[in-house]
Amino acid sequence: MQSPSRRAFLVGRRTERSPWETFLARLRRAVQGSVHDFSTETGSARLVPGHMQDVYHARSLCLEHGITLALDGMPSSARLDDGPVLWVEPGAALARCERLGPDDPRWFVQPGCLIGDLEQAGLPQFRDQPPHLTVAAWLADRRACDWDCGDTAASGLVHALVLLADGTQANLGAFGVDNRKPLDNLRVQGMIPRLFELASAPAADALRAGGLWNGRYRLDALRPAEDRTINLAHLLLGHGGELGWVEWLVFDERAGHPCERPYESRYGNRPGTGEPGCETDLAVRALFDPDGIFPDQSQQF
Repeated sequence: MQSPSRRAFLVGRRTERSPWETFLARLRRAVQGSVHDFSTETGSARLVPGHMQDVYHARSLCLEHGITLALDGMPSSARLDDGPVLWVEPGAALARCERLGPDDPRWFVQPGCLIGDLEQAGLPQFRDQPPHLTVAAWLADRRACDWDCGDTAASGLVHALVLLADGTQANLGAFGVDNRKPLDNLRVQGMIPRLFELASAPAADALRAGGLWNGRYRLDALRPAEDRTINLAHLLLGHGGELGWVEWLVFDERAGHPCERPYESRYGNRPGTGEPGCETDLAVRALFDPDGIFPDQSQQF
């Protein structure tokens, strides 16, 4: 019988994996989609999910290993090279786009659906937007979703299912006397009072510049124009991929219209521009992602 030392000499000692290599090995075993390692010094890889379960596995492993989970394909994405990051690209496996019914004006849309397909389907809010973008990247882009204060309903977005950092699935939609569905989710139920408190605070008023909203997260959606209904899904407009992972969306083709005003830099021409240190924005992010799984500054301006 060979001794352990003799056997190690003959076959060579197994090199111990780094934490990043361990994470990638576990991820590849858990998912059906493709994983590509960019071989950077800090650790960077891309996951193209084969189905939504892959994103669930990725979230869990990112939380366990301290990896940032970032949406891939968003315009002006920040480099995020201060630590390990997993870029998740919603590809063809998550690209369904279909009416809810034969004569229904509402559309069920998965995050990998292309903007060009939605424009061809007749949804006006996607007119003149880059056709190659996924709807997830469009929704996350602050420039594309820069509607006037209180006018977030112009996005046509009526509902969203979002995977939060702790693994909770949050149903976000219309909220009011006739629609209390968000309260069915205990996680969201605990967030709602604080979100309304933040939206009504003087600090939020300071983020209004005339008709423009200068916060990073659309708290103005909770104080819509008089003829509009409060909709919690509108908090995701321009969220930068920093609040959660969007599983699917519902759009109403009758409600949307393009955001036609040219976007002005949040770090230049507009006052009170919602920099990363803005107290109100930090409070919103802490409600959605207290563990910091998602990026805290995903776009460059």
